[in-house]
Amino acid sequence: MTDLPTALTPRQLDAYFAFTEVSSLVRHAVEKQLREAGDLGYVQFQLLARLGDAPGGALRMTDLADGVVYSRSGLTYQAQLLEQRGLVTRAPSPEDERSVVVTLTDAGRATLATVFPGHIEAVHRLLFAALDDADVEALADVLGRAAARLRADPPRSAAARRRRPGAASA
Repeated sequence: MTDLPTALTPRQLDAYFAFTEVSSLVRHAVEKQLREAGDLGYVQFQLLARLGDAPGGALRMTDLADGVVYSRSGLTYQAQLLEQRGLVTRAPSPEDERSVVVTLTDAGRATLATVFPGHIEAVHRLLFAALDDADVEALADVLGRAAARLRADPPRSAAARRRRPGAASA
């Protein structure tokens, strides 16, 4: 058994506090921009953006939940709100009717086109303006490794759904 640390080093504590502060401040400002520009919550934006990047603008609900690290029930609610606004549609998967496929509509694409310029500006101004290219490379590397480690033992909302033996893949 490995010995677990009993404390963080001062530098680890500085890094942890800086990470949580930056994360909170950027998310708050981005959420404000998304609400003002497109009446979208952060998770709703993530859903639309992932659909916008997906082939055919469609993904299974479980894949969306796994990608945005959000509970499946919470994601269902957010997708329902987006569907009521006409930004997405939901339908049974043609491959497996137990799965639900969410598809971005033209109105959803238009909403993304409306919010993206301000979103990009906010992220650049709040996070990347203070960094040079080498800093961005280092940040991407460090956070990528941390994300990979966290995804190796994810919370249920971030874990890929286990398939039953013999179950059809959607």
